[in-house]
Amino acid sequence: MPAGLNRALLTLAGAIVAIVLAVGICSVAIIAAGASPVDALTAFFNFGATPRAVSTGIASMLNQAVPLFISGLAVAVGFRMNLFNIGVEGQYRIAAICAAYVGSTFVLPAPFQITVIILVAMVVGGAYAFIPAVLKVTRGVNEVISTIMLNYIAISLAAYLVRGPFRGERQPGTLTTNTPMLPESAHFPNLNDLFSLVGLPPARGTGLWGFLLVAVVLGVVVWLLLERTRFGFDVKASGLNAPAALASGVDPRRMIISAMVLSGAIAGLVGLPEILGDKFAFGSNFTPQLGFSGIAVALLGRNKPLGIAVAALLFGFLNRATGPLQFANVPPSVTMIIQGAIVLLIVIASELTDRIALRQEERRAARHLAKATPVKVGA
Repeated sequence: MPAGLNRALLTLAGAIVAIVLAVGICSVAIIAAGASPVDALTAFFNFGATPRAVSTGIASMLNQAVPLFISGLAVAVGFRMNLFNIGVEGQYRIAAICAAYVGSTFVLPAPFQITVIILVAMVVGGAYAFIPAVLKVTRGVNEVISTIMLNYIAISLAAYLVRGPFRGERQPGTLTTNTPMLPESAHFPNLNDLFSLVGLPPARGTGLWGFLLVAVVLGVVVWLLLERTRFGFDVKASGLNAPAALASGVDPRRMIISAMVLSGAIAGLVGLPEILGDKFAFGSNFTPQLGFSGIAVALLGRNKPLGIAVAALLFGFLNRATGPLQFANVPPSVTMIIQGAIVLLIVIASELTDRIALRQEERRAARHLAKATPVKVGA
C-alpha cells in the first residue's frame, strides 16, 4: 500500500475512533444530567418538521460554520510558522467594529461598498497582528503572552468605541448599543436561491449568508499560497528550522512578521459574515469567542483548509442543535462537552496515528535497505 494512502487511512481511522469515544463520553454526561442519549442524538439530527424549517436549520449550520472556518484559517497560518496566534479574538473584534463604522460613513455601489469594508477589516486585523510580530522579532516577546494581552485591550477598546465615538442610534425595541447601520449597498446578497435547486423553500430571516462564497474563495487562496508558492515553503521552513532557513537565504524575522500580518488580515474577516449578512452593524451583543473556537477548529482540521472546512461544519452542526437539545431536555452545555471531547481525542488520535505511520515507514525503509544490500559469502 502506498505510504500516502496508508497515512490517510490511519488518520481517518483515528478520527472515527475519536468521534465514537467522544460520543460515548458525552453519553455518560447526558445520563448524569438526567437526560436520554437517544433523545440527544435525535435532537442533533432534527432539522425541523417542515421543508422551510429544514432550510432554516441548514442555513443556521452553514452560517455558524463560515466565521469558524475563517477563524481556523487565520490560526492555521500562524501554526505553519510555528506561531501560536491566540490574538484572533481581539483582531477580529477591533477589525469588525472599525469596518462597520467606516462602512457606515459613505455610500457607494454595492460591489465597491462591500470591497472597501472587506479591505478595511483586513488592514485593521493585519495591523493589530503586526504589534505582537514586531515585539517578537525585536524584543523576543512570546506571541502567546502578547496576543493574550492584546485580546483584552481589543475587547475593552471595542466596548468603549461602540458606546462612545462609534455609537449610532439605538434601534427601536432593542437594549443594545451599536455602530450606525450600514447602508443597503453594504448588505451582502444571501444565497437562498440555492435551496430551490434541491427543492426546498428559502430559509427564514436573513437566510444563507452570501459571505459563504468569500470564505470558499479565501480557503482556496490560502491553500494555494501555503502549498503551492515559494512564500508557503519559506513560512514552513522558517517555522521548522529557523537557522537552516536563514542559511538558505530566508529571513525568519521577516517571515514571522509576514505570517502574523497575514494571519491577522484573515482574522479581520471573521466578523464580516454577521455584519454584512445579518446585523448590518457592530453591536454590544456581537458574537464572542469566535477566535478561541478557531483554535479548536484549526487543530481539528490539522491546519489544512479542507480539514478546517470539515471541522467548521462539524462545529456548526453541533452549535445549531442547541435549540433542539433544549426541547429534548438536554442541557445546552452538552454541545460544549462534545466539542471539547472531540478536539481532545482527535489531537491524541492524530499524534498516535502519526507515530504508527512513522514506525511503519521506518520498517518499510529497513526492509528495502535489507533487500538492496548484497550478502557477502565468505570464501
